[in-house]
Amino acid sequence: MKRGKKYTEAAKLVDRGTLYDVAEAVDLVKKTAVAKFDETVEAHVRLGVDGRHADQQVRGAVVLPHGTGKTVRVLVFAKGDKANEAKEAGADYVGAEELIPRIQNEGWFEFDVVVATPDMMGVVGRLGRVLGPKGLMPNPKAGTVTMDVTKAVNDIKAGKIEYRLDKANIIHCPVGKASFSEDQLKENFQTLMEAIIKAKPSSAKGTYMKSVTIATTMGPGIKVNPQKLD
Repeated sequence: MKRGKKYTEAAKLVDRGTLYDVAEAVDLVKKTAVAKFDETVEAHVRLGVDGRHADQQVRGAVVLPHGTGKTVRVLVFAKGDKANEAKEAGADYVGAEELIPRIQNEGWFEFDVVVATPDMMGVVGRLGRVLGPKGLMPNPKAGTVTMDVTKAVNDIKAGKIEYRLDKANIIHCPVGKASFSEDQLKENFQTLMEAIIKAKPSSAKGTYMKSVTIATTMGPGIKVNPQKLD
């Protein structure tokens, strides 16, 4: 794969054989952000678990102290008082059954997170085939199936992110933008790591944190020393 000149120059700053501590990694990730737009900084965490087993799933949500730097659009499935509550909390879209054909047939996806009250999950379940593959299905573990829609919307708007294993047992999460200060990125990153460590399944054997890498959207990966995180 041919890399651009900017990427090649940025990659020279990173020693691929070094495991950096958090402060060094964050310093480097800012230096390697050379795109014309404000790149997202992402953490990629490979865990020593087997997500095919239900008792080794790692999934949850955490509010990043400095947010993600991204404006998140929230859709809430609710009725009556709860629908009004969601609107007052600042949800971008609120509705019920009438949204099903719009999403299913018209391919409407102008939202980033879906929240639902428990009584609406029967309705939302009909969208499983389209919401599931996009990672948009509400889930109690992530706090997106709840009666407290005000808290759910406020948390998401404040920078709540969901973390979950992919098929290769890796978690991919944003921890901010390249324009954030080093302290902001460090605090966000450490908050995410603490949540993942706390979510360690009791059935997990051997090394839990196999590898931790941070990178900007267009930049090279920077390896963080996982020993310094536990």
